[in-house]
Amino acid sequence: MTVLSDASPVARERTLLWLLAAVQFTHVVDFMMLMPLGPLLMQRMDLSATRFGALVSAYTLASAAMGVLGVFWLDRLERKRTLLMLYAGFITATLLCGAATGPVGLLLARTVAGSCAGLMGAVVIAIVSDVVPAERRGQAIGTVMTAYALSAVAGVPLGLALANQWGWRAPFVVLAGLAGLVWLLLLRFLPRVDGHLARSAPSLMPADTRAPSSVFTPRLALGWGLTFTVVFASFLLIPYLGAFMVGNLGLSLTDLPWVYLAGGAATLVSSRWIGRLADRLGPSRVLAGLLVATMAPHLLFTHLPASPLPVVAAVFVLFMTLTSGRAIPTMALVASRVPPSLRGRYLAVNMAASDGASGLAAWMGGLLLSTAPDGALIGFGPLGWLAVALSTLSLGLLWVFDGRAARLGATPTP
Repeated sequence: MTVLSDASPVARERTLLWLLAAVQFTHVVDFMMLMPLGPLLMQRMDLSATRFGALVSAYTLASAAMGVLGVFWLDRLERKRTLLMLYAGFITATLLCGAATGPVGLLLARTVAGSCAGLMGAVVIAIVSDVVPAERRGQAIGTVMTAYALSAVAGVPLGLALANQWGWRAPFVVLAGLAGLVWLLLLRFLPRVDGHLARSAPSLMPADTRAPSSVFTPRLALGWGLTFTVVFASFLLIPYLGAFMVGNLGLSLTDLPWVYLAGGAATLVSSRWIGRLADRLGPSRVLAGLLVATMAPHLLFTHLPASPLPVVAAVFVLFMTLTSGRAIPTMALVASRVPPSLRGRYLAVNMAASDGASGLAAWMGGLLLSTAPDGALIGFGPLGWLAVALSTLSLGLLWVFDGRAARLGATPTP
């Protein structure tokens, strides 16, 4: 690959990671922003919890479908060109979200945006895994995934402020403009990443690594199952946190930006620390610890009575820090189990598993919830117990996935 500048390799790597984090930031904000806008959209468009859940899930289910299709071609192209193409489609779709005239138009625009976003995420992680050595990969993925925290610290509160001031369309228009600027920076500074095109898979993989079936092995499929359950447990709850805080806990719409700001700031600090911990202790151990640790805040938040803003913010910080942190060791673990020549395709399907889980969980959550006349959500407590049960299932899959990889003699790939 080419170099970003005449700077040191460490400086080039750091610049590359923050550039990719900017890509993640824009599409994560695009996805996350809709959820705290839920109370506003449900009022303005007369949406039930079920219909709003369908609006959220359309984005992720479209992303999942495109991730599966990505297995046929994603590793056959140079990664920079692929990312620029997908990002351009995402920017166009985000503008269409702001131009939507009703629920149907918004649903279609969200579907197109999701179709591009899932593959973008897979390409970003594939670039990180191709460029950064295995011994620093956890911290590198943690750096890129600070986009999730930054979106909560800056993107989501700013989006809510724009929506409160100029209407729900404004955040999408501003976000498309920001993404356009990032696209130009990618075009100028992102190096060519094509080393995967010249590498062959190890002997334990099928001989023809160009065939889509080369990523569909029982060992690798366990990683997709692990990703699916980890994400599903989280997204039973996450899309409805804003509506729950307003309808059940007594917060106002103007309080939400401060709550998301607090949660995002804590996650921003913890993301790189969790990544370093995964490099030091191993992603399996860190993921297992986080799966157990998240059970308490899942139950605490979903059974919280109406409380003052500081109390709600404190519980939300604990919830988001631990829940979002689970993605870092999960991604580091599954990326380490596949060689570079298959990494893009494998991560595309893994991203499809993640997006499919979030979409199906949002849809199921909407089906299991009902809305009282005063706007309160009914049934949120049982969802917390279901999330705990799924986290327990994730622990079992982690044990099988990690143990099976060891028995097969799998080692982290470069």
